[in-house]
Amino acid sequence: MSARSNSFNLLAAATALAIAAASGSAFAAGRVDLSSLNVDGSQQFGRFLVKYRSGSAPRGDVASFNKAIAGAASATSSRLGGGNRAVQLKRLRRTASGADVVLSNRALSRDEAAALMRQLAADPAVESVSNDIRMVPYFTPNDTNFSQQFGFGTGNGGIRATTAWDVTKGAGTVVAVIDTGITNHSDLNANVIAGYDFISGDPAGEGLPPGGFFVANDGDGRDANPADPGDWFVNDQCGPQSGSSNSSWHGTHVAGTVAAVTNNAKGVAGTAHAAKLVPVRVLGKCGGYGSDISDAIIWASGGTVPGVPANPNPADVINMSLGSRSPTECPQIYKDAIVGAAARGTIVVVAAGNSDRDALTATNTAGQVLGYTMTNCGTVISVGSVTSTGARSSFSNYGAGVDVAAPGSNILSTYNSGTQAPGAEAYASNSGTSMAAPHVAGVAALVQSVAPTPLTQEQMRTLLKNTARAFPVSPGTKPIGAGIVNAAAAVAAVQGTNPGAQTYSNGTDANIPDNNTTGVSTSITVSGRTGNAPSNAQVAVSIVHTYQGDLIVDLIAPDGSVYNLHSRTGAGTDNINQTYTVNLSSEALNGTWKLRASDRDAQDTGRIDSWSITF
Repeated sequence: MSARSNSFNLLAAATALAIAAASGSAFAAGRVDLSSLNVDGSQQFGRFLVKYRSGSAPRGDVASFNKAIAGAASATSSRLGGGNRAVQLKRLRRTASGADVVLSNRALSRDEAAALMRQLAADPAVESVSNDIRMVPYFTPNDTNFSQQFGFGTGNGGIRATTAWDVTKGAGTVVAVIDTGITNHSDLNANVIAGYDFISGDPAGEGLPPGGFFVANDGDGRDANPADPGDWFVNDQCGPQSGSSNSSWHGTHVAGTVAAVTNNAKGVAGTAHAAKLVPVRVLGKCGGYGSDISDAIIWASGGTVPGVPANPNPADVINMSLGSRSPTECPQIYKDAIVGAAARGTIVVVAAGNSDRDALTATNTAGQVLGYTMTNCGTVISVGSVTSTGARSSFSNYGAGVDVAAPGSNILSTYNSGTQAPGAEAYASNSGTSMAAPHVAGVAALVQSVAPTPLTQEQMRTLLKNTARAFPVSPGTKPIGAGIVNAAAAVAAVQGTNPGAQTYSNGTDANIPDNNTTGVSTSITVSGRTGNAPSNAQVAVSIVHTYQGDLIVDLIAPDGSVYNLHSRTGAGTDNINQTYTVNLSSEALNGTWKLRASDRDAQDTGRIDSWSITF
């Protein structure tokens, strides 16, 4: 059952293609997307998206379509010299967007693929041609397990979910996890409802590139079984120099962060643990194709996909912890799927990526400014990653395209013990923006479960940004959004209530100049609150110094008002570790608060170690 009627939510996934034909080409400029051959590190190609114009014979008739692509293949073969370089094409299926997936009989080099794409686009009936790009999970494995989930709490890196749970646990909402599928797990099963496996390939060529590209790995095509059979691969199985990897169980880990069964005396908790999970499988060995992902977005949000039964549980929120492995433009087929999902009432949450680059302005190998799909798909809510201290995770993509941040380093969640095929259920800690995004998807479900009227995509983005908690450690020149998502504040805001006292911290050391009246200040920024501070605000101060009597310590309000906390008392006592009660009832909560410490005598020195304000 969904929190909104006839509207459900799915996170957008897109693989990227930059629509840029070679200048001066004799073929239809703008219809062939050659840049889509440069985005995922592949050296071999064999799966393409060909869209014929509405009203054309190939668009309406399979026989005409097959004849058209056979002609293009024959012409390309002639240009390549024939023989073992001959190319044959086979139609696999039509996507929900109207493009057809076309497979070649052999792996093509980049130059061969470009020649074929140009030949296909030479037909005036063709609207667009692109490489069917593969997406990959956005996570970094980490074998270290932690005994607690810092991400849900009130510490520097936490999202304050424990406070929000006093109000809602997400009951009545549905979250679709578009990922590798899901494994059997006693800490998930009670919250999992019907999903779908969208991975398609050529049954005759499954396991052989390029038709299947080793992706499906379950021995069949699309079906109603989203179980994860494992996505391990051996050396060079995903292309030259692709290395090898054990199964990731990525979808199982992501699903646990969203909605693991909670308060059951075992395992882990989930962000929205009363929500239901719809597993949607699009990633297998070597990743997943955009043609499958775009269909999955449409289906999960309640749209229609040819040949696939309707989704009985359209999602209120969709999580997509996947994206392009390198900079690429978000193509129209994916933008359309995402916009359609939002129009059906979906909230689309995506991982920002793990390349430590600007998610909107990173350039590809050709120097084109493209950014990373899916952050660059426009209407999505993009999530960066923070550590347990609230600092930006070193791997997290950043920039103006990132909306908010959430915990993504060393996140403990549900897992599986198998190295290839599924084994026993397990728990493990992983890192990546893949782990950050499901925290935000879970918070969106909490919000929708109590919203008087379900929020739209843009309303949700605005709410999450406005109620985000200031970073306790500044991300500096690599911004990752408005702050750390704050479940308690977001839930309170949508209800029109006060979230109660919250603690804001700064743990960055600041050396205090010796014998200097100016001193040093460190700041905390508060946002997403309403009204004034209370008359009993708590200011906790930790200063390391060898002579208290040298120090003057002040709290400075956003409007510049000064509240003295310590004024040269304590004589030769070391350090200040004290909590002060301050009447701040005349001060607005929102704004930048500062702690200033000055040393008014020579010799003894020290530093501001940390401080916090609770109101």
